[in-house]
Amino acid sequence: MISGKVQRVGYRAKVVSAAQNLGLTGFVQNRPDGHVLLIAEGSRENLEKLASAIKIKDLLIDVHEIESEFSEASGAYPTFRKMTGPDEVGERLDDGIEILKELVVGVRVIASNTEKLLSITGNGFAELNGKMDQMLDKQDQMLDKQDQMLDKQDSTIGEIQKLRSDMKCHLDRRFDRIEGYLNVQKEESLP
Repeated sequence: MISGKVQRVGYRAKVVSAAQNLGLTGFVQNRPDGHVLLIAEGSRENLEKLASAIKIKDLLIDVHEIESEFSEASGAYPTFRKMTGPDEVGERLDDGIEILKELVVGVRVIASNTEKLLSITGNGFAELNGKMDQMLDKQDQMLDKQDQMLDKQDSTIGEIQKLRSDMKCHLDRRFDRIEGYLNVQKEESLP
């Protein structure tokens, strides 16, 4: 027994599809109390898969509870099918028409709101597009300046390296001369 929002929402069709995909036999039927009765025969594994697959919660269907009881299969069901009552077809058509009317109204509201949004934002998109173009131009200018700065940086680094090399050579010569003077001083002071 399945309870919840399970009648007049296409629930039995989903149950039939799931049961047939699992190779089960039996039937599904609306009950006068608002529940849905499901009798299915097959392997325990596939019956458990069916129980899991039919715990549906979506826009229309909302299964609250599934009460299940397992017993030996009778073999009385050659296929799996949906059982319908004598008045169901007419009621289903009436329900379908009401749902269709609600959908049409909803689509009209969405179309109207979309049209309003587009008219409001139409000019805004053009302005935004212009601003984005300006931003991209500024970004290109910044990248050009960055490239120039990197070129100058490379040049400056080269000059600093040359100055370091020159300074090192100059200091090495000076130290060599100082060392020479010191050596001469030591030799003169020796007895």
